[in-house]
Amino acid sequence: MHKPISTGRLLAAVLKKDIRIYSRNSIYLFLTILSLVFFVAIFWIVPDSVDEELPFAITPPLSVIFAESKTALETAGIPVDDATRLAELESTFKEEGLQLIEFAGADELQRAISGELLVYKTAEGGYIFLDPELDQKAPKGASKVNLGVGISFPPTFFSAVLLQQKPQVTVYADAAVPEEIRGAMQGFVRELAFSLAGKELPVELPPEDTIILGRDRVGEQISMRARMRPLIAFFIMMMETFALASLISNEVLQRTVTALLVTPLRVGHFLLAKTIFGTILALIQAVIVLVLVGAFTVDNWLLLLLIVLLGSLIFTAVAMLVGSAGKDFIGQLMFSLLFLIPLMIPAFAVLFPGSVASWVRVLPSYPIVKLLYDVTIHETLWADSLALLGNAALWSLVIFAAGLFVLKRKVATL
Repeated sequence: MHKPISTGRLLAAVLKKDIRIYSRNSIYLFLTILSLVFFVAIFWIVPDSVDEELPFAITPPLSVIFAESKTALETAGIPVDDATRLAELESTFKEEGLQLIEFAGADELQRAISGELLVYKTAEGGYIFLDPELDQKAPKGASKVNLGVGISFPPTFFSAVLLQQKPQVTVYADAAVPEEIRGAMQGFVRELAFSLAGKELPVELPPEDTIILGRDRVGEQISMRARMRPLIAFFIMMMETFALASLISNEVLQRTVTALLVTPLRVGHFLLAKTIFGTILALIQAVIVLVLVGAFTVDNWLLLLLIVLLGSLIFTAVAMLVGSAGKDFIGQLMFSLLFLIPLMIPAFAVLFPGSVASWVRVLPSYPIVKLLYDVTIHETLWADSLALLGNAALWSLVIFAAGLFVLKRKVATL
């Protein structure tokens, strides 16, 4: 009698076959290598610096506002201390975090905010304005300033405030500027008016002007390159869904599964082999990317490996669902997009941070993206990751069970 073939040998045979088929699929092999190179290259191309100052413009220049206001005050018989008042006015506009740019007139200011006039900051700290239609070139060492907000004051604003009048101030904002920034500029004008008038704000503040909840990240803002680090690993895992789904779909459509089941191989062996192959494939590529972008540290490497493993299981399960449902390449592609587009939403919520909607938090990919973001950027460790890890593990089991059930039924009907 022949000895029964062990489960290990059966799995090894299927895995060997899958690796051979995958390596011979020139399209997916090329896309795999291309995606690795592309994402890593994009990571190192994206700038790693953050401008923590908010550039905003005013018109007319402070010197004009002070000179016109001084004349108006002298006409009204109110003496003005030149040095003290001008210093007070300048200090108000040069608070920490504000990058003041002065324009001669409102028309010039509007053109700069709308992009019709380019603003550059020179190496010496000054500002120059260039008209793109005149093919003007910025001087060497100058950096472009993306101006989104500007304020147009009346020339006699200073005197009008001191005389308890109500000067009209216009705030210009680019359409892409968030509403909260526009509101902050309006609040700034009101605070400025109270300050120049020598009055206290009509609110009562606690002893601490600002109470920071959580870690204060002033001076250590997150650059776009840092935000890309967790997303690259996520997208690499997601890309492998297409490759594994194609492999499963071909074996189902070509009835390779039926031929395999004639051998001592059972359905359970086939499903387990596909799970191992897909998970390892996504895991290895994600780890390679994380190593190349410098995500691993002595403290987070084990936690990061566990997160990537859970993410690989989720996308392997999705590939099983897609591979068993698609009847051809187009059908498989449509089913893949049907599943993957919703799973991509949390990734964009991380790339463009803000208040994450409640429905985004219940998506299966949210705990994976959030964990990758917290661990690689905020250096979060085990204690603060347990809840999200449990959430990710639960979703992995649910989707994995669904993927196994659907694929098993598909194989049984062949």
